[in-house]
Amino acid sequence: MPKFIPVSEPTITEKEIEYVFSAVKSGWVSSLGEFITKFEEEFAKYIGTKYALTVSNGTTALHLALVSLGIKEGDEVIVPDLTFIATANAVAYTGAKPIFADIDPEIWCIDPEDIKKKITSKTKAIIPVHLYGHPADMDPILEIANEYGLYVIEDCAEAHGAEYKCKKVGSLGICGVFSFYGNKIITTGEGGMITTNDERLYEKAKFLRDHAMSKEKRYWHTEVGYNYRMTNIQAALGLAQLERIDEIIRKKRQIFEWYREYLKGIDGIKLNPEKEWAKNVFWMVCLLVENFNEDKRDRFMRFLRENGIDTRPFFYPCSIMPMYKTNEAKNPLTYEIYKKGINLPSSYNLGKNNVEYMSDLIVELLKDK
Repeated sequence: MPKFIPVSEPTITEKEIEYVFSAVKSGWVSSLGEFITKFEEEFAKYIGTKYALTVSNGTTALHLALVSLGIKEGDEVIVPDLTFIATANAVAYTGAKPIFADIDPEIWCIDPEDIKKKITSKTKAIIPVHLYGHPADMDPILEIANEYGLYVIEDCAEAHGAEYKCKKVGSLGICGVFSFYGNKIITTGEGGMITTNDERLYEKAKFLRDHAMSKEKRYWHTEVGYNYRMTNIQAALGLAQLERIDEIIRKKRQIFEWYREYLKGIDGIKLNPEKEWAKNVFWMVCLLVENFNEDKRDRFMRFLRENGIDTRPFFYPCSIMPMYKTNEAKNPLTYEIYKKGINLPSSYNLGKNNVEYMSDLIVELLKDK
């Protein structure tokens, strides 16, 4: 066994090295170059949208999408309470207010029924997050959005290649946003992408991404824009990763099956769900232990780390954070589940023997509880 098994690590092959070397050798190392165009074109084709726009990271993708749709101070945007904080922060960057909805108890994604309860006259958009690789239940969300005239921005940062009723996430709302951070399904180190079929949104986001510079008059700016561009070097890495994404997802699903095989029959635990209408890409293998509280969870994680196994807790509720602490009591499922969940090592590089070793330790520890 290795001395330390990380939660995640990227998979880099000769293909990635070749493409990155080609980008460096070309001299086009900043935000222009052939790999930018190729990565955008191929990613749009993969997701099934007309357009894809590279950006500097997943958070800027969220912010740029919101600004391009006109979200501003005084507006409200409904987001799940159980998500990485970037989802809420991107809303706050616009001056709008994130409104936190509870989660579905089975898939841990935003609950469409609770979305309805959180809509006000100020609501302008919904950001469903495809949490830990499982798609949110999009049909009822899209129906609610249509009824109230709201935008749906899919946060796909954790779910590259996941499918909802045979359609890839990122193709269902007005747009999808992706992160290519080093621990994601595919990586560019840092980086992100916006996918959309809406030409006006695409053109607006492209305009704002580069300091809102006029196409007709160079260095002329008519509004405040952003430097949210991806480099050609990053795009080279991303293109190589994208060409391997099916292989990567197959391995992620295999790793989950190994965990399920070795942890079957243990009372009081749950692993990641996968509904019949979904394809889960299992970005993170999740273990939910029914009798855990924060203290038990943390002791469990310390035990595993002492035995060379890295883990991480579920995300804390956004509404528990000091800057957002407003509606703790209104989202009971989020506040129940976050204390019970941990993410297990989920790296592409894991072998079956690694998973067996980790599972044996988990079983041993849980028997003592």
